[in-house]
Amino acid sequence: FARYLKIRGAWGASWSPDGARVSFLTEITGVPQVWEVAAEGPSWPEQLTFHEERISGALYSPKENRLLFGMDAGGNERSQLFLLEEGMIEDLTGAPEAIHYPGGFSPDGRRIAYTATRRNGTDFDVFVQKLSEGEPETVWEVSGYHTVADWTPDGGALIVSRHHSNVNNDLYRLDLETGEATLLTPHEEDARFTGANVTPDGENLYLATDCDGEFLRLARLDLATLGLEYLTPDDRDVESIELSRDGRYLVAARNVDGYSDVMLYNGRGRRMPDPQIPEGIVGGFEFSPDSGRLAFTLTAPDRNPDVWVVDLPDGDARRLTHSSTAGIPPRSFRGPRIVRYSSFDGREIPALFYEPETENAPVIVNVHGGPESQSRPAFAPVTQYLLGRGFAVFFPNVRGSTGYGKAYTHLDDVGLRMDSVEDLAHAAHWLRERGHGSVAVMGGSYGGFMVLAALTEYPELWTAGVDIVGIANLVTFLENTGSYRRSLREPEYGSLEKDREFLESISPIHKAGEITAPLMVIHGKNDPRVPVGEAEQIVERVKSNGGTVDYLLYEDEGHGLAKLKNRLDAYPKIAAFLERHLELGG
Repeated sequence: FARYLKIRGAWGASWSPDGARVSFLTEITGVPQVWEVAAEGPSWPEQLTFHEERISGALYSPKENRLLFGMDAGGNERSQLFLLEEGMIEDLTGAPEAIHYPGGFSPDGRRIAYTATRRNGTDFDVFVQKLSEGEPETVWEVSGYHTVADWTPDGGALIVSRHHSNVNNDLYRLDLETGEATLLTPHEEDARFTGANVTPDGENLYLATDCDGEFLRLARLDLATLGLEYLTPDDRDVESIELSRDGRYLVAARNVDGYSDVMLYNGRGRRMPDPQIPEGIVGGFEFSPDSGRLAFTLTAPDRNPDVWVVDLPDGDARRLTHSSTAGIPPRSFRGPRIVRYSSFDGREIPALFYEPETENAPVIVNVHGGPESQSRPAFAPVTQYLLGRGFAVFFPNVRGSTGYGKAYTHLDDVGLRMDSVEDLAHAAHWLRERGHGSVAVMGGSYGGFMVLAALTEYPELWTAGVDIVGIANLVTFLENTGSYRRSLREPEYGSLEKDREFLESISPIHKAGEITAPLMVIHGKNDPRVPVGEAEQIVERVKSNGGTVDYLLYEDEGHGLAKLKNRLDAYPKIAAFLERHLELGG
């Protein structure tokens, strides 16, 4: 298993100001660090950061040879911002108890913007910081969860996103001289406004929104009239939008059954011939300073993530990084079938089904988190290992998932929560009808809640369960999750004030006596999203009921396992647990 876990990836490209080098993140050392490579010709990559903690993102200044990056401690998600210049690192924020989300460099490279919880630990105020002076300036003191989406080309304003929930936000234009915040996206029903890019003349904003339809459509927002002009039909979600610095090119990707369809436009929004890019999931678009090249990250079931570059407008895509597959031949990696199965109400539920060569193999149903998320055909080393061991792996996109329209995403809200769990039950029925006699359920975060709910609501269907950083009690989860997250999650789950009785009634912790299948629970002690008490509750309850439960706690992890040493410990144990209880080959 260790070889699969040592398969590497590269992502998060950023161009140096002269366009000669590209920085990226890779976990070659065991945790993501910043590296860079020459943009042209063969070159050995150079490591730029050497920390024990993960780097969350890195961005080159548009004017000078320096990098802005973020890093937390032990998975606590209280990210600090640092500046790397000529091998020296400067701590820009110096507030380890606060969360900082970067908003990029100003167009002249002299300032950075970010949002942070420095004032009270909950509200994300907006800050601008001059790099020469080093002191943060509060430019918008405001309640709620905010991120900086873009700078205006003259550096005089920011585009700020106010997040009401995971599927509802607003954009504001924040004037840095007057402090006035102007709402750009008035709307009534839930709507997303993502990927905001201001045009070089400062008159328009390219973005993706589902304001007037079911799907995220590419649109141009007139900043004077606030009118929207749509550039794509209302049939697929558009994501990963990027406008070149000079406004010559606009690139976006559409989500087509989980795969990316990359589209190229000129700066006026007219379609151009699309770049030829291998099939997979494409994101992290970054134009070179001269707009002549486009860097991006590409991954697919048989491709570990790498940074690629394509010359515009009609060049061939080429790999810029060459991440190791740990000596495992890529031809051995298997892709999924896209399937659909009927649920209790006749609704067709989409899923990705990875199958080994053997028939009637035991199946692991792997449930994504979110729940506003989607299982997509990305490279997954754990999945590939399990396939090699003879397991099938089934990824359902139950109701509540994104990628299938706004109405589908809302089908599990609050009182409809358990309908999505019933979708899981029908996945198990569908698999058993096709000869798969042993079926386990595994998931992380909200997917962990789904594991526990499936085991308590439909215990007869499951052979085993694996809960990774999952929710056992929706009430204690909302009480103890990060304070800024509570208001974001209540529109999806229900509020403690209005829905406490319902939340208690569906929480797996109160039905733990129904769990008959062996259970494995994995958690990080520093998890700020789903606190470790969720794991401790369910482990204690299953043990007291005489059930079988294995518990792995990692002292230096948060919401998931970021460090290689911990993955090397946890995943072989997960695999051994599944092999033991699913009677592999039996």
